[in-house]
Amino acid sequence: MVFEGLADKLQGALKKLKSKGKLTEKDVKEAMREVKLALLEADVNFKVVKDFINKVKERAVGAEVMESLTPGQHVIKIVNEELTALMGTTQSKLTFSSKPPTVYMLVGLQGAGKTTTGGKLGGYLKKMGKRPLLVAGDIYRPAAIKQLQVVGQQLDIPVFSMGDKVNPVNIAKAGIEHAKQHGNDVVIIDTAGRLHIDENLMDELENIKAEVNPQEILLVVDAMTGQDAVNVAESFNDKLGIDGVILTKLDGDTRGGAALSVRAVTKKPIKFAGMGEKLSDLEPFHPDRMASRILGMGDVLSLIEKAQANFDAKKAMELEKKIRSQEFSFEDFLDQLQQMKSMGPMSQLLEMIPGVNSKQLKNLEIDDKELIHIEAMIQSMTKEERKNPSIINGSRRKRIAKGSGMPVHKVNSLLKQFAQTKKMMKQFSDMEKSMKKGGKIRFPFFGK
Repeated sequence: MVFEGLADKLQGALKKLKSKGKLTEKDVKEAMREVKLALLEADVNFKVVKDFINKVKERAVGAEVMESLTPGQHVIKIVNEELTALMGTTQSKLTFSSKPPTVYMLVGLQGAGKTTTGGKLGGYLKKMGKRPLLVAGDIYRPAAIKQLQVVGQQLDIPVFSMGDKVNPVNIAKAGIEHAKQHGNDVVIIDTAGRLHIDENLMDELENIKAEVNPQEILLVVDAMTGQDAVNVAESFNDKLGIDGVILTKLDGDTRGGAALSVRAVTKKPIKFAGMGEKLSDLEPFHPDRMASRILGMGDVLSLIEKAQANFDAKKAMELEKKIRSQEFSFEDFLDQLQQMKSMGPMSQLLEMIPGVNSKQLKNLEIDDKELIHIEAMIQSMTKEERKNPSIINGSRRKRIAKGSGMPVHKVNSLLKQFAQTKKMMKQFSDMEKSMKKGGKIRFPFFGK
């Protein structure tokens, strides 16, 4: 879970302030001491922590409390604002060249996830209506070219390669020429990495930069490496002058030190965050939304955007009509499941709901496999069974169980839950009709 440890500690420290009616300077200092420890434990750069705490203290001690807020809420508001500023204040978008193709050069150490990120970025730009070309410029790592080709094939994005015997500078130049000839308006160059920063690596990257004059140099950093990620970012920025950072494996980093330090140390924005292993798991980085998630305030905007991107508006209207007319079937249920799955893991979606913190999610068993099992059972039904579940007798249940690899009692449970859901939908539909007619609403569970 993103920032799990840091979020727990920060929320715990600030919760104490919320419960106090009046704040003293001592209260604020004690809370800031806990916040400071939480940030240091999360592997945030020491100087960054020191500056952050000083800014919050300066604003919180003796600050005028807004009429609509309690003193504790006022301090939390200040922490939220400073945390947002620390990560860059506003979203930093990619820039595009006025004369295509726009060239993005991906740099970073080996193992940071450059090649996969190149594909993810290509997929993201393709959704925007661009025509990306991936250029295989890593000639040293075994199978790096093949990996990029596989990723490109999965996303239906062309990959330009000249093998592993040609100089990477020439590959980059030839790749851009290829893009011009074939109508690709974006070129993403996957460059070589090393296990550590060395002169040969930097010289090669500087030569590519000088020859192709990229629109942006994007540094790919593994968030799991913590403080080392900040040192890497600083070195690459000093040598190349990067334009932005893409943090990978952010979903696996419970500390979050890299995300909070990279921007402050390099003064370069975090443009994207890798939030999973799927090729669609690359999200634009929003500092304000991330700060809200860390402080347990949710991220409703990202949740809405995910829903809009994955849910078909026309299908949603059709579904509403079916629910109203009691025609909701397993076909519709399956369609909804598949759209939900495309939004990402349930735990990540729940994190975006305000008030849901990581401790609550720990106690809640969220098994994404359950959705897969339900999907398998529905797909093992015939079309007629999906439309009319009442015909599913004992022998049909056994066949569905066998076809989906699930026990019969699981099939029985699914049918029972579906029947209850339909019943509940009918009750809500009846209530809505009654309200429109101005009649009384009767709740079946509480007598007449």
